[in-house]
Amino acid sequence: MNDEPLSVERKALRINLDPAKYGTFAEIGAGQEVGRNFFQAGGAAGTVAKTISAYDMKFSDSIYGDAGRYVSRQRLVQMLRHEFDLLDERLSDARGEDTTFFAFANTVAALNYNKTNECHGWMGIRLQLEPKGKPHDIILHVRMLDRDNRLQQDAIGRLGVNIVYGAFHLRNEPSKFIASLLDEIGPDRIEVDMIEFNGPDFNPFDNRILCLELIRNGLTHAVMFDEEGFVVQAAEKLYKQACLIERGSFRPLTKVNIDMLEKARSQFIQREEVDESRLKVFMELTLGALKDGGDIDHDDFIARIEVINACGYGVLVTNYFEYYRLSAYLRRLVREPIGLVLGLNNLADIFKEQYYENLDGGILEAFGVLLKENLRIYGYPIEQETFEIYSKQMGRGDNVEAVADEDGLITIDNLVVSENLRNLYKYIRENGFLETIENCDRENMKLFSRDVFEKVCKREDGWQSPLPQTVAKMIDAKGLWQC
Repeated sequence: MNDEPLSVERKALRINLDPAKYGTFAEIGAGQEVGRNFFQAGGAAGTVAKTISAYDMKFSDSIYGDAGRYVSRQRLVQMLRHEFDLLDERLSDARGEDTTFFAFANTVAALNYNKTNECHGWMGIRLQLEPKGKPHDIILHVRMLDRDNRLQQDAIGRLGVNIVYGAFHLRNEPSKFIASLLDEIGPDRIEVDMIEFNGPDFNPFDNRILCLELIRNGLTHAVMFDEEGFVVQAAEKLYKQACLIERGSFRPLTKVNIDMLEKARSQFIQREEVDESRLKVFMELTLGALKDGGDIDHDDFIARIEVINACGYGVLVTNYFEYYRLSAYLRRLVREPIGLVLGLNNLADIFKEQYYENLDGGILEAFGVLLKENLRIYGYPIEQETFEIYSKQMGRGDNVEAVADEDGLITIDNLVVSENLRNLYKYIRENGFLETIENCDRENMKLFSRDVFEKVCKREDGWQSPLPQTVAKMIDAKGLWQC
């Protein structure tokens, strides 16, 4: 075979003509398009043991059990477990010695008649890697971007074939598996925002790195990990939750990062509409911060996640450089209040008009997207000397004038943007979209992240002092970031 990618039809045919692969297709919500592709390719009798579509909720529950939400990871796992176990139970004695069994499943919310719903679904495969072998799972969450039901069904069908083919032929090279998922589909039709490999032979694969590859390959713009570092699907994690997010490089997480977030949290939960018991707090890493002028170092990436998790926070990874794009993403997932935590340099940076030259409405369009009723920005004060360091060395905040107040601090009150934007800034402040973080630790304000990182790398005397004790201990124990 040459290196040219196979068509979806050829992939299905190759599976069909392999007598060692035999399985079940269970599909709910977008027709039976995956199974249809295998039937149309020819030779499906060699591969398809059964197809099933339990659309009715009572039928579905009677087969797979109660899941609460029908388009959910829980339901997908129930489907995979039931169908694989049934296949193994009924056919293992007859052909288990020379067959690798699989169960493919999806549960999908396709476009409704009024075209008003969020179109998404869960897809996955449970398979043996060898006859009589233990089952392994590959699970994905997808969003369907076509605004036509038939096109959505077509895309789901193609994606399903790519999953099945990749599971058998590309599973040992997850990066190739991921790159192949949108063969004959394209990122304008399908977004894959979560992927997980589970099973004993998949243990060498780190699902956090696999999810990062989704962003790098253009399959999604954001992935999420919970407080323990497990891959989660953002919409499910943020369902009926408020959220508070701080962006940074977190290389490593410092005391000033913690002070910013926790002081902002204290003010955020004072909002009448915020229920603290339903609040998720995340640190956000952008692709740009991870690259830091070069390619992404996977060890560095994992280290950043682990130190953030050690302090009790989840992690959001995005390629949203502009804050208005982050805001649009969060509002698609969250109906409750949203808080963004920014240092004053970064706050000043969002008033650079050159960032919005690609928008027809320029900076006004960007702020119209950024600032909605349920979103508030919390600005962390900064000492003037530190503000100037960021401005000169990193170009952040070099577009504004700022003179420290009587306490020697730069706050939202003494930040002076360009003259043509001052009325915009006034509007944002007077309408409650912007709030100063109060009672900040002055000693933490003196910390400059790049200086801290250099000291950590060289293990200079006192390198632990700018870090939370938990972070310092983890860095020392695991030998992280050591030159």
